Amino acid sequence: MDLSDLIEASAVMPALKANSKKQLLQLLAEKASSVTGIPEREIFDTILQRERLGSTGVGNGIAIPHGKLSGVKRITGVFARLEQPVDFDALDDQPVDIVFLLLAPEGAGADHLKALSRIARVLRDGETVRKIRGTSDATAIHTFLAQGPTSHAA
Repeated sequence: MDLSDLIEASAVMPALKANSKKQLLQLLAEKASSVTGIPEREIFDTILQRERLGSTGVGNGIAIPHGKLSGVKRITGVFARLEQPVDFDALDDQPVDIVFLLLAPEGAGADHLKALSRIARVLRDGETVRKIRGTSDATAIHTFLAQGPTSHAA
């Protein structure tokens, strides 16, 4: 599974301004609404509910909030690189500046987990993350995400 299957260049926010985790999730929900056509409030409530189970801040300044919604037709992503990191209650207590929101249909099952795994693998790659942090160009970020890890074959 290639990340370019999950996210369009138009769903990349290269220099997002957010002052808090809640505001960040609201902005992601707003963008995801424009991509999926699902009401922003429904998306926000779903990802907020998931965050209450435990933070999706995975460490190294990266978060992968996610949720399943009945109205989602296919697994869809929204990416944001923040201008200033925000506290996200991450596993390593580090603030987050890279966020990949993943939305999946309710019945996605294993495909949802495969997509999460693929995103985590790409964002664990130090070189890819360094390139993403080094640009505010949405098309370039989309290309880096689509290329995936540079150190080994996917």
